[in-house]
Amino acid sequence: MDILFGILIKAIEIYTYIIIIYIFMSWFNAQQSSIGQMFARICEPYLEQFRRIIPPFGMIDFSPIIAIIVLNLAGRGVRALYFWII
Repeated sequence: MDILFGILIKAIEIYTYIIIIYIFMSWFNAQQSSIGQMFARICEPYLEQFRRIIPPFGMIDFSPIIAIIVLNLAGRGVRALYFWII
């Protein structure tokens, strides 16, 4: 059970880092590279859920920030569940 929760928490952390890298790549227009396209296939389905709810304000898209906050809350929820089970 420890391994399952550890893998889940680590996966959430890694996905958060991937989203952050994807955001930086969009700032530098590097999304057209093969790595950028791979990150787009990984991140866009999750980010699209938030873009439906939160429209961009001018040139600024706040949906990735909210998506990262939700991921961090999910990680905290997994940790709390783990400690509750133990």
